[in-house]
Amino acid sequence: MTIDQFKKQFGIIGNSKELNDLVDIAMQVAKSDISVLITGESGVGKEIFVNAIHGYSSRADKPLISVNCGAIPEGILESELFGHRKGSFTGAIETRKGYFEIADGGTLFLDEIAEMPLMTQVKLLRAIETKEFMKIGAETVTKVDVRIIAATNKDLQHEVEAKKFRQDLYFRLKAVSLNIPPLRKRKGDIEELAKYFIQQFAKENKIKPPEITPDALNLLLEYNWPGNIRELKNTIETALALNRNGALDLPVFKSLIRMEPDANNRFLPVSLRITPEEADRELLYRALFEIKKDIMELKDIINQRQIEVYPPVQNSSQEIVPLDQLEKDAIKNALDYTRGNKRNAAKMLNISERTLYRKLKEYELH
Repeated sequence: MTIDQFKKQFGIIGNSKELNDLVDIAMQVAKSDISVLITGESGVGKEIFVNAIHGYSSRADKPLISVNCGAIPEGILESELFGHRKGSFTGAIETRKGYFEIADGGTLFLDEIAEMPLMTQVKLLRAIETKEFMKIGAETVTKVDVRIIAATNKDLQHEVEAKKFRQDLYFRLKAVSLNIPPLRKRKGDIEELAKYFIQQFAKENKIKPPEITPDALNLLLEYNWPGNIRELKNTIETALALNRNGALDLPVFKSLIRMEPDANNRFLPVSLRITPEEADRELLYRALFEIKKDIMELKDIINQRQIEVYPPVQNSSQEIVPLDQLEKDAIKNALDYTRGNKRNAAKMLNISERTLYRKLKEYELH
């Protein structure tokens, strides 16, 4: 299989030298059982490479289990990973398999590995090296055959030096390291990614894909994309939802991309002369953009193919806004912007008119 065939099969978009070099390494290591550590900023596409390495391996017909180490409270992480026996602690009403056992024969993806507590790291290292572990409360060991892929957006070497991550585990995980560069360091991929997201959105919504103007494309190339590919995708989809001109031009992106880097690589607002009416419109654009980003992230979580771990939410001082309230606010904002035009509001929200009418009745909006 060639690099281009591999990228096409696993949905890896781009043709920069940096990306192709990573794909070449991924193809070489996929067929072995060696541990892989994937690093890079949030939004660069680490999960895509995880899926590709597993899908191209001899374990492709076995499960790929994904565990977000940063999302599981420290007190239950060990139980989630290795399982427990009935009665081994308060609340253990039945014997339960851990994710190591569920992934037996397949691949275990440990996302946000830098967030794992030090005590759990000790047991993880032993399980990786010996391919066996003991469930909490058990008296015998459980043997498994699991390949480990880990990912983090932190510098693990720095975490080791700060005594926040075990050096022996770090060396065990980084048998092969893939560092995915941020989008600003492979700008040659931006145009292909943007056009891919346009085609994907058009196909999903059964519309004709609009052209993107050269000026708009130049703006995308000049922006530094702190949120990387995830931010680019959300920006393209929001621009398509707000598009009225038949083409994605500079004004629609200017309402979404309002930041530029200064000499210190910080992102500061761009000073533009705009009328009060334009300011109000752009404020609404940005509000819709933020709401859409929240909804898209939730959608990505729900639609993931592999099993994800999401523990019960603990008490927090931060306010939690219910999803239905976010949806209701988005509908109200869209109707306000379109002056009550339900057809246009439905297009902006990327839903059918029938769905919009059902939601209006559900939320008692008139």
